[in-house]
Amino acid sequence: MLKHKPSHLEDELCFAVYSTQKLYNRFYSIVLKRYGLTYVQYATMLVLWEERRLMMVKELGERLKLDSGTLTPLLNRLEKQGWVVRNRNLEDGRCVMVELTPKALSLEHDVKHHIQDCVLPIEMTESEYRECVNVLYEISDKLEFINGYLLGKEE
Repeated sequence: MLKHKPSHLEDELCFAVYSTQKLYNRFYSIVLKRYGLTYVQYATMLVLWEERRLMMVKELGERLKLDSGTLTPLLNRLEKQGWVVRNRNLEDGRCVMVELTPKALSLEHDVKHHIQDCVLPIEMTESEYRECVNVLYEISDKLEFINGYLLGKEE
């Protein structure tokens, strides 16, 4: 078991994640600028491209780990830019469905190809990339559990 006592900022995993995340956001904002997308909008599009079906806003929020207060304005902007269309479910008017537009479908390959080309200079092997993703998800899962436990103790 790790015995870690915080002493130097550069030794902190949280700071390494934070600073890397800031640089990734800046990278994505530069790369996605030509499409008028932010990183979170791009992540939203990835989910919709992956699913290839009507999705409930609630379901999309769960997948992205975003609350409706964040997701609604994000979808408003995507809709104004012509990436998605939202419609109320005819059977349950409280349920809003999100659908890709022809523009989104036609630009999918171009967006993904552009991102792929821009990530190449990082020079990671496929296994290094997968390992990093897996380690971060393991940490995320543990933090989600711990945060749930701590929130439960506050009540």
